[in-house]
Amino acid sequence: MKKKFLVITANYYKDISSGLLKSSLSLIPKNCIIKIINVPGVFEIPVTISKNLKKYDAFIALGCVIKGETPHFDFISQAATDAIMKLSIDSKKPIGNGIITCLNKKQAIARKKKCAEAANAVLSILSQK
Repeated sequence: MKKKFLVITANYYKDISSGLLKSSLSLIPKNCIIKIINVPGVFEIPVTISKNLKKYDAFIALGCVIKGETPHFDFISQAATDAIMKLSIDSKKPIGNGIITCLNKKQAIARKKKCAEAANAVLSILSQK
């Protein structure tokens, strides 16, 4: 049976998220069913996964949070990470966390290929018996 993947991409930084998406899709086998949903920001990723938990076998969360001058960066990064982990454990479904957290845009650009690691992690969990 073909595995069904949902890839959720936060498009707040569209130039970064397009690179994240490309790198994650490069590892998903061609025989899988893939749906991509775009959301405005990282904070919307967990609820989108939650709404779709029964429809898919695996998920990949993609986005970028860049530190500004306020603590907002810390709150968003921690809330998204905690929610994704809880969803994965509670549902027993793999969710690759491809949300990069960076101190500046230069770091984000350098890391936009890192999401292949999130896809690889999901594939590893799916292959467990």
